[in-house]
Amino acid sequence: MLEKLLNYLKNKKILILGYGIEGKSSYKFLRKYFPEKKLFIADKEMNLLENNLELMEDINLEVSLGKNYLNGIDQYDLILKAPGISLKNIDISKIENKLSSQLELFFEFFNVFSIGVTGTKGKSTTSSLIYKMLLDQGKKAFLLGNIGEPIFNDIDNIEDNSIIVLELSSHSLEHIKKSPNIAIILNIYEEHLDYYKSFDKYVEAKFNIAKYQKNDDFLIYNFDSNNMKNYKFNYKKSDYAVSLTCEPKVKNRIYLRNNFIYCNNEKTMNIDEKMNLIGLHNKNNIMFVLAVSNILNLDMNKTIKSIKEFVPLEHRMEFVGNIDGINYYNDSIATIPEATINSIKAIGNVNTLIVGGNDRGVNLDNLIEFLINSQIENVICLPRTGQYIYEALKSTNKNIKFVEDMENAVKIAKEVTKKNMVCLLSPAASSYGYFKNFEERGKIFKNYVKKLT
Repeated sequence: MLEKLLNYLKNKKILILGYGIEGKSSYKFLRKYFPEKKLFIADKEMNLLENNLELMEDINLEVSLGKNYLNGIDQYDLILKAPGISLKNIDISKIENKLSSQLELFFEFFNVFSIGVTGTKGKSTTSSLIYKMLLDQGKKAFLLGNIGEPIFNDIDNIEDNSIIVLELSSHSLEHIKKSPNIAIILNIYEEHLDYYKSFDKYVEAKFNIAKYQKNDDFLIYNFDSNNMKNYKFNYKKSDYAVSLTCEPKVKNRIYLRNNFIYCNNEKTMNIDEKMNLIGLHNKNNIMFVLAVSNILNLDMNKTIKSIKEFVPLEHRMEFVGNIDGINYYNDSIATIPEATINSIKAIGNVNTLIVGGNDRGVNLDNLIEFLINSQIENVICLPRTGQYIYEALKSTNKNIKFVEDMENAVKIAKEVTKKNMVCLLSPAASSYGYFKNFEERGKIFKNYVKKLT
């Protein structure tokens, strides 16, 4: 499999478009197998060479940097585009057949079983849980993709009997022409409106995960999602519908009834069993995992054991600690209003909410209405979306504060939060423009909380 890929690449004039996590991975992979090959990198960062000495020392490398970094990209045979590079304002008609990615090349040249997980929220938790389930049942599995482990990092170790679990963002799915054996769409909410020409284009990118499946492949989809129902898609008989609200009238279905999850007609798991994953949205994620277990004919008792033992990932309703009687939670991953609402409901006893971040045009009205009607007494707002929330709530009977940075947000939270109650960071907005990413935002919050001691 690897040999076929290398034969395909060896005579290609290759551009690495974007030098982030995946771009660096692509460069290291190509240099490993083609040490003398002429390579090209395009990135908007002007100081890329100064910040990456390995590039500066590479005599077989040419770079295009700065605001015009996309100029001339049609001259290459193959363009390995990083997921974070948006082409929404670019005419791609001349390069569409040249656009590729690590994901596309994996699907093209590696004939192994793959499980792809996408959704606006829940991707990392669900894909990590599927990965754990497979390992616990003795499978040779890899967890790759948007989780932070590019495919090329482990591509040397993939064997015929491997199962590849892929966490896939809409960005990585936007231009692909192949789909995984099991495709999962957890949910679709408004997000990334700064990246796509329209919300419909975002939904379309998500559905690419299943668009190119064969008849014997499986799509597991959210039956309750209106945004998915509004997208006209030809579901296969083999596909699985997942619902928290009803029993779908389809052949394969996972649904909730009287606190039990059913796989088709079989009572499978009691959602009230003690586990580390809390909240109805996590119960929904678990239902997708059970569907995968059912498709692969895994031991369902072992699957349930894996679910109950699973430890939630960092920055996802993460308990930071109890300091002076206040329970602090880090939910920096909450980059949309629906995620913040779900976290407040799941954690409970929230007295203070820290909210706000980068404005990408996502509608905040439902969140504001929820906060007005909630028992939350203190709302601390951060730029930029926090300004809008502050204006909407300042005339209510709640204690509303607007601050410029996380340090002051945590200081005020310590002063106003009642003992034995919760202070929750759940921004309902992305971090970009203020932090490197949601992980950095969460770590900074945790550091300021720990300094309170």
